[in-house]
Amino acid sequence: MSGETAVKPGADRRFYVVAALVALLLVLTGFARTYYLKGYFSAPALTLLQHVHGVIMTTWFLLFVVQTWLVATRRVAAHRRLGVFGAVLAGLVVVVGVAIAIHGARRGASPGPPPLVFLAVPLGDVAVFAALVGTALWLRSSRETHRRLMLVATLSILPAAVGRLPITPMNPLVFFGIPDLCILVALAYDTWRHRRLHPAFLWGAIVVIASHPLRLLLSGTETWMRLATWITA
Repeated sequence: MSGETAVKPGADRRFYVVAALVALLLVLTGFARTYYLKGYFSAPALTLLQHVHGVIMTTWFLLFVVQTWLVATRRVAAHRRLGVFGAVLAGLVVVVGVAIAIHGARRGASPGPPPLVFLAVPLGDVAVFAALVGTALWLRSSRETHRRLMLVATLSILPAAVGRLPITPMNPLVFFGIPDLCILVALAYDTWRHRRLHPAFLWGAIVVIASHPLRLLLSGTETWMRLATWITA
């Protein structure tokens, strides 16, 4: 019997539910002071675009929990029907994610670097998410590939939430490092359970983790500054 078939499917299904809940918890905690519980922290008022972005992103993480739970409870038909809504929602995550990143750069929002330099970070998150989700949807007939890519895609957009956690000092090693660590833990657990490294986890992790130093390097170039200036003009 191979390592793949020896694994109890119930353990795998529970693993994805737990991973989805961890991602949701990071989002709720990270954005508690500026969004979910902003009234208790006297946070600044939000624009309509920021509210729309918050609703869409929250819905994505909640949907991911629901989708993993449906699979865990063997309601695959419902999972597939809801997947149509998920595909549309993923598109909204990308479109509104780009809009909110540009909106933030125009307003001068940044955790430290110049706004046009920092713009490479959220736009990079959106680009990586779009690539991973698009591939996952394209390969949805392969259940094992699809679910791994969807998990990596969801973990890849956690830097914004992690960057708002009350952690000092907050720097790229933290807001990139914690999502990367989540991906590596998921990859390691999956590899240990199945006695093999699944290509979807391998390439998904490479794309996400490699994109972080690459976009930091790109953000400091004259080419990027010209592009960022044009985007936000």
